[in-house]
Amino acid sequence: MIDLALLRDDPDLVKRSQEARGESPDTVDAALAADRERRAAITAFEELRAEQNAHGKRVAKAPKDEKAALVAEAKDLSERVKAAQQAVTTAEEAASAALSRIENIVVDGVPAGGEDDFITLRTHGEPAAFDFEPRDHLALGEMLGAIDTERGAKVSGARFTFLTGIGARLELALMNLGLQRALEAGFIPMIPPTLVRAEVMRGTGFLGQHADEVYHLDDDDLYLVGTSEVPLAGYHMDEILDLEAGAKRYAGWSTCYRREAGSYGKDTRGIIRLHQFNKLEMFVYTTPDDAEAEHLRLVEMQERMLQDLGLAYRVIDVAAGDLGSSAARKYDVEAWVPTQGAYRELTSTSNCTTYQARRLDIRYRPEGGRTAPVATLNGTLATTRWIVALLETHQREDGSVVIPEVLRPYLGGLEVAEPIA
Repeated sequence: MIDLALLRDDPDLVKRSQEARGESPDTVDAALAADRERRAAITAFEELRAEQNAHGKRVAKAPKDEKAALVAEAKDLSERVKAAQQAVTTAEEAASAALSRIENIVVDGVPAGGEDDFITLRTHGEPAAFDFEPRDHLALGEMLGAIDTERGAKVSGARFTFLTGIGARLELALMNLGLQRALEAGFIPMIPPTLVRAEVMRGTGFLGQHADEVYHLDDDDLYLVGTSEVPLAGYHMDEILDLEAGAKRYAGWSTCYRREAGSYGKDTRGIIRLHQFNKLEMFVYTTPDDAEAEHLRLVEMQERMLQDLGLAYRVIDVAAGDLGSSAARKYDVEAWVPTQGAYRELTSTSNCTTYQARRLDIRYRPEGGRTAPVATLNGTLATTRWIVALLETHQREDGSVVIPEVLRPYLGGLEVAEPIA
């Protein structure tokens, strides 16, 4: 949830943020009204409880001939207290529902609008040019014995695949390269659970507008995660962190699952949009004052990876309506995919400010002050989709693919992936 003090003191700011996201400002008025009703219900309950306590003392001290009447009054008062307590519960549930419709406050400078209203901040490298007709990543993957979508569909259905041979090795190489870079940058490696409880999924903001993309195990009431961001955010749930020595940084390697609801007909060929994939996710807990600098640091790490892999890319400032409920600002790094003649997202990195920490009750203690919510950030450092840009960018006419030098140590020195017989 957002800062209640901010909502009460500056509702116009919250309305502007909601409008930038394409949401109705009426959600702010509804949240304010629900918050007032909740506080009024709490006040009424506390006043009745105080009256009940005082009445109980009068009953204890009253003469015997007055006690019967006072006891009858106490019974009536008890019923009123119970009703007031239920009113508090109802008001708190209504307030929680109203507040959940207020998304994180966007950072100043984030472009308003939807998916197509991003701002390009910079580009790097020249898109690959060929003197032959380039093959797409699936054709290359089949020639190399790297990708088998046909058997993936046979075994599991649409949008599943087998990465085989050099395909499996490439993914492991990418993940290990990312892990090594994360270690060098002071991140603690983690292999987190991929099934989480509802309160963790809800706390990170994935049961809002993204709920239809999440797999749920009804019998266990557990959710399959679409990113390590979720369990890594829950790792310090209900804790007070010591940030005096600096931010806490984790790198989570996990399999991820997404239903891809609403994407039917999009990217059905190949491995761009899968239900299951692997990802190395950076996650940071830091102070709100340091969050913006940390955000830029994560983007720098992502760009350095793509540069060393020889990929042309652009960095975009994602528009408010495409941020998701938790992010206050998000940068995407999109690589050029030659056969599509377009940039496609390879990484995202989000500054979630204190939004997730408030919902998960993760705090720190500023020097000499009361505890306050931390800021959380996340960003991808390697994932299955990167193979798409790698194969297409570094292909040769005969269907072989040059391995970027930075990956060769993780592939036994292999310089070129050759088509199989």
